[in-house]
Amino acid sequence: MSSFALFFLLVGLALIGWIVARARAGSFARLGAGRVHSLPSQHGWYMAMWVAIPALLFLAVWSAVAPQLAQEAVLASPAAATLPADGFERAAVLAEARALANGTAYGAFNPASEPLAPVFATAQARYRWIGTAVALLLAFAGAAFAFTRIRPEFRARTRVERAVMLLLLGASLIAILTTLGIFLSLLFESGRFFSIVPITDFLFGTRWSPQVIRASDPGETLGAVPLFWGTFFIGAVIAMLVAIPFGLMSAIYLTQYARPTTRRWMKPILEILAGIPTVVYGYFAALTVGPAIRDLAVMLGMPYASSESALSAGLVMGVMIIPFVSSMADDSIAAVPRSMRDGSLAMGATTSETIRRVLLPAALPGVVAGVLLAVSRAIGETMIVVMAASGAATITLNPFESTTTVTKQIVDLLTGEAEFDSPKTLAAFALGLTLFVVTLLLNIVALRVVKRYREAYE
Repeated sequence: MSSFALFFLLVGLALIGWIVARARAGSFARLGAGRVHSLPSQHGWYMAMWVAIPALLFLAVWSAVAPQLAQEAVLASPAAATLPADGFERAAVLAEARALANGTAYGAFNPASEPLAPVFATAQARYRWIGTAVALLLAFAGAAFAFTRIRPEFRARTRVERAVMLLLLGASLIAILTTLGIFLSLLFESGRFFSIVPITDFLFGTRWSPQVIRASDPGETLGAVPLFWGTFFIGAVIAMLVAIPFGLMSAIYLTQYARPTTRRWMKPILEILAGIPTVVYGYFAALTVGPAIRDLAVMLGMPYASSESALSAGLVMGVMIIPFVSSMADDSIAAVPRSMRDGSLAMGATTSETIRRVLLPAALPGVVAGVLLAVSRAIGETMIVVMAASGAATITLNPFESTTTVTKQIVDLLTGEAEFDSPKTLAAFALGLTLFVVTLLLNIVALRVVKRYREAYE
């Protein structure tokens, strides 16, 4: 039986168990069994969990173990006597034989895989049926165990709520463990890089040219200061010069000046910008904004201007970040008590004075936190800078000149045919670790700003 068919079969058995347990618990009131602790539906959920969860957990483990057991059975068969001794060639033959057995390959490239395909098919079918039998046995055993515990005094509600709490705890731990895994993987590979290149040369070097690495001094051409400057210049300067004014002004207009009908239409339209794929922004920057800025630079007397400028990438990135700033500012301004606004207006202040001297100071922590989160989003942006920014690592204050960012260099370093253990490839992990730490610090600072300067209004 296939995995999908077995999954739906277990779900069906759990549904049947839910109906049976609910009907059983519902009969207690009709039979005058006294006070019932839990609702009939809670008894049903208790039985459904015992039917589905043990069997599904076993299937999750078995799906990882069964392929290895099938391969061991194939290796123990006489047909495996002709397998090559080399580990890589043997793995290639076994993978091809497995593909032939599963019907995902149209022919055998290696003749040694053809005799192994029937053996693989037999072994996989055997272990598939073993898994099916054990899963069904666990489902029926769980159903029998749960059914014997259905009594008027049984605390099914407590057990179900505890199981839901464990499920929510596991879901929250997934995000934490994923972040920890990403950090540890970056830290391990970055440690390998810093064993080759001194960390001071990487963090404070001003020359970035990974295509020309000297074996005697690899850190000479792997100084990341131009990348850090380009990332800061595009993401935290140019993009924020666009996003902060427009985002803040749009939030002020929508919360203080716009009619309810206008706000109902304009706010979703503004937030559509956050849902546009970044590759679309990249195309827009590369095909429209970049050439227009190049023509403008030529008109201003810069004949060697490039369409891959810091200004083109920063402008489009700023447009993409506008909804982040606007949404945070909108929520912060709307959270200020209306009594403060009404009191300011009652004292004779104009609407603009009320906004400038009352609402914005009160909402400033939320606005600052939104700006910091937008900065962390901007410096981690990839597709826009890959398609619109240049690969030239320069330190410049001229927005019409070409510059590059950390994310673009990570993409460039990890594409191609360079050796994985080379300093050029490992530099991508060091850049990723640096970017991870910077964005983490920005998020921590944003949370601290909100926590420290937030005012509580009654």
